[in-house]
Amino acid sequence: MPIKQLKDFLDKNSVKYVSVCHSPAYTAQEIAASAHIKGKNLAKTVMVKIDDKMVMAVLPANYQVDLKRLKKAAGGSSVELAKEEDFIEMFPDCEVGAMPPFGNLYDMKVYVDTTLTEDEEIAFNAGSHSELFKMSYEEFEKLVKPYISEFSR
Repeated sequence: MPIKQLKDFLDKNSVKYVSVCHSPAYTAQEIAASAHIKGKNLAKTVMVKIDDKMVMAVLPANYQVDLKRLKKAAGGSSVELAKEEDFIEMFPDCEVGAMPPFGNLYDMKVYVDTTLTEDEEIAFNAGSHSELFKMSYEEFEKLVKPYISEFSR
C-alpha cells in the first residue's frame, strides 16, 4: 500500500471514502473501465509546469487538458506538460503516474476543471495502478482547496 499519507489525512479529517481494487491499469480510460466507473467520474491528475512551477491539473478521465485555457486560468506566462523525470521524485510514496489529486499533501497547487465540480462523487488513483479511492467531490474540494476553472476539452 503505497499511499499511507493520503489514508491518514482522510481519516484524520473524518472523510468517508471507499477503496476500490482493480486489475492493473495505466491510462485513465483503462482504469475507469477496469473499475467499472464512468470516465467523467474518474478524476485524473495531469502534472503541468506553470512558469516552471509544478502543479496538478485534475479533470475527468475522458477529457484532455487545454494548455492555452489553463495558462489563461492560472495567469501564467508559460504552461507545458511535465515530463516524468520532472516530478517522479516528488511522489516517493506513489507509483509513477498514479498520484492522487491531493497537491496540498505535496506542497503544490491544484487546478480542477469545472466539469468535476458537477459530480457528487469522484474516484481517483490512490498511489498505485491497481487501487483507487471514491469520495464526495464536496469533501475533496473542502480538503484540497483547488483553483477551479475551465481548462479541458
